[in-house]
Amino acid sequence: MSASDTPPVRQHMERLAAQGIDVVRVTYPDLIGTDRARDVLLDHLPSACDHGLAFCRAVYHTSPQGDVVPVAGGLDAGLPDICVRPDLDTLTALPWEPGVATCLGNVTDPATGQPAPESPRDLLRTVVDRCAQHGLHPVVGPELEYFLCDAAPDAPQGWRRYSDAAGVVYTAGLRADGDNHLLRTLRLLRDLDIGVSNGNHEFDGSQFEINLTHSHAMDAADRAFRFKAAVKELARKEGRLATFMAKPFNDAGGSGFHLHLSCVDDEGTNTFQDPSAPHGLSATARHAIAGILAHAPALTALANPTVNSYKRFGPDTLAPWLIDWGLDNRSTMVRVPPERGAGSRLELRLGDASANPYLLIAATLAAALLGVLAGEEPAAPLEGYGYDTTKSPMLPTTLPAALDALEADTALTELLGKDFTASYLSYKRDEVERFQRHVTDWEFTEYAFHL
Repeated sequence: MSASDTPPVRQHMERLAAQGIDVVRVTYPDLIGTDRARDVLLDHLPSACDHGLAFCRAVYHTSPQGDVVPVAGGLDAGLPDICVRPDLDTLTALPWEPGVATCLGNVTDPATGQPAPESPRDLLRTVVDRCAQHGLHPVVGPELEYFLCDAAPDAPQGWRRYSDAAGVVYTAGLRADGDNHLLRTLRLLRDLDIGVSNGNHEFDGSQFEINLTHSHAMDAADRAFRFKAAVKELARKEGRLATFMAKPFNDAGGSGFHLHLSCVDDEGTNTFQDPSAPHGLSATARHAIAGILAHAPALTALANPTVNSYKRFGPDTLAPWLIDWGLDNRSTMVRVPPERGAGSRLELRLGDASANPYLLIAATLAAALLGVLAGEEPAAPLEGYGYDTTKSPMLPTTLPAALDALEADTALTELLGKDFTASYLSYKRDEVERFQRHVTDWEFTEYAFHL
């Protein structure tokens, strides 16, 4: 019996048709977390499930400007295919697109039948499986920030901030959001059924934060990926730009991607809790913190993946640029929130909003697992306000330095996979080279008149 004849596919088709849906948008993440997709007419869904949808593998190696980066397995191999099959368990209607449902796609290499080496979703699946082998089932809660912009032909790059209201952190309503963007977006994301829980205006004008509920790691990454795509799509629908760029404006702060992480055992009990242990944190939790601290330089390459990411770092930014941890201390890289018991968890504050959710979560879990396996204790938690280089070592401060740290961290790259790591390093080093050759507006302003 072929996949197209199986009851689940036909049942899904009947359910969708009854809802007036005649198109299924099949999406999957590329290497930088952008959604790649194809719209499939409902009558052709069985064929898509049977034979898959063919995409060029070099989509993983394509830059935001459309350049195909020479990564092994792409140009050098004659631009072969990958095969994407709809994951019907992830089907959901698009609330703002009548007649359209969307689902994630599973990616394989048709030559081997195995997952494509660059597939972020499959990389995370591999790391989650490794954690499960040691009785650890990660639970993740993503927090993401972004800026909203209005079209402005006379502004740099054609966009300006939607609002310049100051002093509006932790606010909601019309005072800093005159068009009710946040309220409208929250309701549509709720209807998308991706586990959005709440949102607020963030520190800078036009900056918003929306939080997602906690769930197992793969589901959390799926929802964060779909969240970013949905926010950008909803903004475009209104002629606006929502950007998850790390630091889009010189006179404003950056946007973070914080991860709340805990683990449960096979019975569903939080393994990070231990009321009798130091700080109420189990040995597993403390070892996980030690692992994240130990592998932080390499982790930075995936948590802060762009040239722009490192412009978010610096004193008094509340963006961590030192390797430290603390108890309910927002100036540290790893913060342990005050809840204990079933709510025991750590918060990694390192990531910026441009990070690929799958890669950020996979690398964080890999570092935590390595810490658990090593069984080492972290240094004493930082007390007071951080950003003191006499107390804590610095993270890499440029993308090239972070990529070098990733390449040098053989324990982490073994877990992430050599093929993936080689592709990621090649892709990102090409990005660095292109930036270094590009003449920026700053350079012209700084030099052209006087030199």
